[in-house]
Amino acid sequence: MTKWYRENAPITADKLADELMRLKRGSVTRRHFLGVTGLGLAAAVFARQPGLFNSAAFAGDLGTQMSIATWPNYHDPATFEAFTAATGVAVEVNVFGSNEEMLAKLQAGGTGWDLFVPTNYTISTYVKLGLIDELDMSKLPNYDASTENPRFTNEGIVDGKTYAVPKNWGTTGIAVNSSKIKAPVTSWKEFFDVAMTEADGRAMVHDYQLTTIGNALVSLGYSFNSVKPDELAKAEELLIKVKPHLYAINSDYQPSMRATDAWMTMCWTNDGAQLNRDMPEIQFVLGKDGGEIWSDFYAIPKSAANKAAGYALLNYLMTPENAVKEHIANGAPTTDSRVLKLLPPEVTSNKIVYPDEAALTPLEFGAAVTLTDPGRAELMARFKSA
Repeated sequence: MTKWYRENAPITADKLADELMRLKRGSVTRRHFLGVTGLGLAAAVFARQPGLFNSAAFAGDLGTQMSIATWPNYHDPATFEAFTAATGVAVEVNVFGSNEEMLAKLQAGGTGWDLFVPTNYTISTYVKLGLIDELDMSKLPNYDASTENPRFTNEGIVDGKTYAVPKNWGTTGIAVNSSKIKAPVTSWKEFFDVAMTEADGRAMVHDYQLTTIGNALVSLGYSFNSVKPDELAKAEELLIKVKPHLYAINSDYQPSMRATDAWMTMCWTNDGAQLNRDMPEIQFVLGKDGGEIWSDFYAIPKSAANKAAGYALLNYLMTPENAVKEHIANGAPTTDSRVLKLLPPEVTSNKIVYPDEAALTPLEFGAAVTLTDPGRAELMARFKSA
C-alpha cells in the first residue's frame, strides 16, 4: 500500500466511530476530527448552500462565540462547524448528564449558556423560577408549530406562552451486548436481576435520579414518577443492593459499551441507535414493565449573554434540511413532520428509533414534581455515596 493511499483512502466506519468517540472524550480537537474524517470539507460546502439561512434570523451582531448546554452524544459536530462557517460564531458545547445538574448550574448563575436542551418535564419549573425567556417567535422563522406532533411538544408552552421548542423525542431503554449476556433482558426487573448475576461488574446506570430511581421503581411495580416515601424506600433498598455489582454510575456510557468494559446499561434512544448501528450485537430493548418516554427542547436562559447567537443557532437547527442531518447522525426520532418526510426509510423503519405504539404504551413522561422532590434527591445522593 502506497503512502499516498494510506493518507488519502476513504475513512472506514470503524475509524469514523473511533474518531467520533475520541472527539466526544475531548482527546482530539474538532479540527483534527474534521480533517481526518473529511467532514470539514462537507461542512464548508453545506454551509454555503443557498436558501439555508433566513437573513432576519441573523440580523444584528452575533459576536464571535456562543455556548450550548446539552447531553452526551447528542449532536453531529458537523452541524456546529457548518453554523460557524456560515456565521463566524464558534459554538462551545457543554455536556451534562442530568436535568438536576442543569438546573443547579442555572440557579447558581454565570453559566455562559446561550442555548440549552432541557427535557419536557423541567420546563414549567424553569418558567416558575424565572430562569428562561419566553421565546420571540419572530426570530425563529424556520420553526413551524403546525408541523409539530403535539404529543411531544405541548410542554414547551406554559400559560399560552412559548418558552421552548422541541429538538426530538425518545425513550429510555436497555442496551445489552448480546454476545456477552445470554440471559433475557426484557424488563427493568430483569435488568436489575442480570446486573447482579451474569452482568456482575459490567452494568451501568445513569448518573440521573429521574431514570435510575424511576426504573428501579418500575422494576418493583411502582410508577416511574413516584415520590411516595414507602415506595422510594423500596427503590433505595434495591439500588443499594445492586450498587456493588455495577461497573459505573455514568450517563455517558457509550465509550464503556463500545470498549466492552460494560455489557449492559440504561440507555436513551439516540445512544441505542448509534451503538446498534456500529455494533449490531448491542441490542436496545424497552422495558415491558414500563419506563420513560421523553421529549427534549431548546430554550434560552434568561441569563444568556449572547441571545442573538442563541436565536440564530436555534433557527438554524429548526431548518428541516439541517435538522434531518442532526437526526440521522443523532438517532433520536423527530417531532416535526417536515423532517420526518426527509428521513430515509432505513431510519423511519428502525424500531429502536420509531417503536410500535404497543411498546410505548407502558411508558410514562417524567413528571415535574420529580425534578425538585427532596426525597428523590436525597435518595440519589445516598445511593451514589454508599
